[in-house]
Amino acid sequence: MAMGFFCFALFLFFGLDLDTGYAASASTSEGVEVTYGTVLKLMHEKTKFRLHSHDVPYGSGSGQQSVTGFPNVDDANSYWIVRPELETAAKQGDSIPSGTIIRLQHMRTRKWLHSHLHASPITGNQEVSCFGGESESDTGDHWRVTIEGSGKTWKQDQRVRIQHVDTGVYLHSHDKKYTRIAGGQQEVCAVREKRADNVWLAAEGVYLPVAETK
Repeated sequence: MAMGFFCFALFLFFGLDLDTGYAASASTSEGVEVTYGTVLKLMHEKTKFRLHSHDVPYGSGSGQQSVTGFPNVDDANSYWIVRPELETAAKQGDSIPSGTIIRLQHMRTRKWLHSHLHASPITGNQEVSCFGGESESDTGDHWRVTIEGSGKTWKQDQRVRIQHVDTGVYLHSHDKKYTRIAGGQQEVCAVREKRADNVWLAAEGVYLPVAETK
């Protein structure tokens, strides 16, 4: 019930027609395509934590808005809007083939998933933050989605790696947790190597159907 009500609120927030998209849980919508405009949660495969952000800055590194892994499924700060890269003709409802460059916009704060050459707080890997806003975005917000396996377009049931375009590192998490401000949440960072800890899956969200081609 709570999930359904929140997804209804998302439709109202984005001005979407209820006939153009639908709510999906991690267990009920296997094979649903991820398209531009979809609002979703990204689940870290190994720990099952969701990619999360909130209006709390890092106390080190860049001092930008922090990004963490969150243990609970029902937190509204774990929703991200899938957007195309800058200066592209891609539009809402377009499919996302493996290898496509995307941006992820944090729904609550409107900032972009970002990375740069700062050290992450716990492990000293590359920091992942949220930065910018509706009219402020740069190539530091560009991430390449690559499907692990034989799939051609990004779907909910597919394992993916998400690679930062500017620096070549992979979006990563692990079981090392914060103890104070974000107590119980785990570090999200980026690493250069392909590891079991940098695989993600599209989980709960509001998935927009594939746009009809004219």
